[in-house]
Amino acid sequence: MPNPTAAMLVIGDEILSGRTRDANMYYLAGQLTGAGIDLKEVRVISDDRPAIIAAVQALSGSCDWVFTSGGIGPTHDDITADCIAAAFDAHIDVRADARAILADHYAKSGTELNAARLRMARIPDGAQLIDNPVSAAPGFTIGNVHVMAGVPSVFQAMVASVLPTLTGGAPLISKTIRIDRGEGDIAGPLGDLAASYPELSIGCYPFQKDGKYGANVVIRGTVEGMVDKALAALAAQFAT
Repeated sequence: MPNPTAAMLVIGDEILSGRTRDANMYYLAGQLTGAGIDLKEVRVISDDRPAIIAAVQALSGSCDWVFTSGGIGPTHDDITADCIAAAFDAHIDVRADARAILADHYAKSGTELNAARLRMARIPDGAQLIDNPVSAAPGFTIGNVHVMAGVPSVFQAMVASVLPTLTGGAPLISKTIRIDRGEGDIAGPLGDLAASYPELSIGCYPFQKDGKYGANVVIRGTVEGMVDKALAALAAQFAT
């Protein structure tokens, strides 16, 4: 049985402008790999309502799980929660359970729960809250979409809250071999190897060092014996 699939939607003008470097995709990919969930697609889009709605609907329909990052804070450009609600045709407003979490958090720090901060308690009807042990403001899950903060420490904490609730498959095994040949020498044998092992993912990542060409070949699969067999076949072919 194939592993469950996932997609990620990274939301924010600051990512597309180059002002902020996204770290969440890298983190999520590693966590999903270990859980046996195949990350199939990642999209980065701006703070644009129609674009967010369309992307959520498309990804939700094509993968088992969708993870979003960004746009659920207290400022005017944090529009993700409203867009997710629209994508699922769900009503959204300040919800009592989310408000209680924020009220308790800000009371402990002596900070006012003002209108801006209260925006983070706006949750679509039917959604389940995602725990945020870092800064309290919750994410939420609606349908097969997990809506999370963009701040890396908070995103990681929310992933830790959600991942144990998902059913994964076989963890992906990844092994690498370095071949000191140019891509032109490697391409033919790699193509033959990929045809012989259609269940595996075989990637070629070239480099140049001290004027010489080479490549790191990465073989990935869910059956370690098969990965090892393909790796051995490739190593034997290029043994010097």
